Amino acid sequence: MNDHAFPFRATRRTRSPLSTRPVRPVPKPVLIVLHQEHSTAGRVGRLLQARGHALDIRKPRFGDPLPQTMRDHAGAVIFGGPMGANDPENFVKAEIDWIGTCLREDAAFLGICLGAQMLAKHMGARVYTHGEGRAEVGYYPLAITEAGAAHAGMAGFAWPGTVYQWHRDGFDCPGGAECLATGGDFPVQAIRAGLKAYGIQFHPEVTPAMMHRWSVRGYERTLMPGAQLGHTHVPGWFQHDPAIRLWLDAFLDHWLKEPAEAGTTSA
Repeated sequence: MNDHAFPFRATRRTRSPLSTRPVRPVPKPVLIVLHQEHSTAGRVGRLLQARGHALDIRKPRFGDPLPQTMRDHAGAVIFGGPMGANDPENFVKAEIDWIGTCLREDAAFLGICLGAQMLAKHMGARVYTHGEGRAEVGYYPLAITEAGAAHAGMAGFAWPGTVYQWHRDGFDCPGGAECLATGGDFPVQAIRAGLKAYGIQFHPEVTPAMMHRWSVRGYERTLMPGAQLGHTHVPGWFQHDPAIRLWLDAFLDHWLKEPAEAGTTSA
């Protein structure tokens, strides 16, 4: 048998398809600021993790420092808590001052309830307790302003018509921000400052388990004027949460865009 019996064909070496795919950078973590020992980021945290973001959880109330720059984070979320933005505790003042880091760097910032009140206070607006001692605890209608409707159309999300609330303080819309949504007892419900900073009074992060825990531990809040009794909250979740979930999912996509990309879809 000679070499010509089975001629050898040189085969062309090809690269694995995997080797030609662009390597996607690992998403930066999102800073999560919480205010109680056992607080969680709820559904907001779960959706951020589903997008590949680690959660950098910090609790300044218990001594955790806040970063000096947002260069290493994709965004920051300050959640709610039983304290108020007007409280004299040092950690409250420190968080309010720190929000300036996000605003100066045009970093993505989301303030939820207390976090929204802190944003407003940092920008010089009034944070107040209702003059008649009223509270919003439960599900309440959300009215969208012209600015809010225009922004939602450009950003690609649809506001929910009813949202879950748990607060007795409100805030005015600060100079340099625009009001996106309003309510009844507390007229300012959502604001935007620049392209990336938002404050909302309502709680899209809430889960039924969180709702149950809040209504049991904070039972006295459900008895305040204007509040809804705790047994109405979970049925409200089944009725209203699908629209809230759709809004939150689309909102986070918009909120996490890089500044140049977000600027092409913002009013």
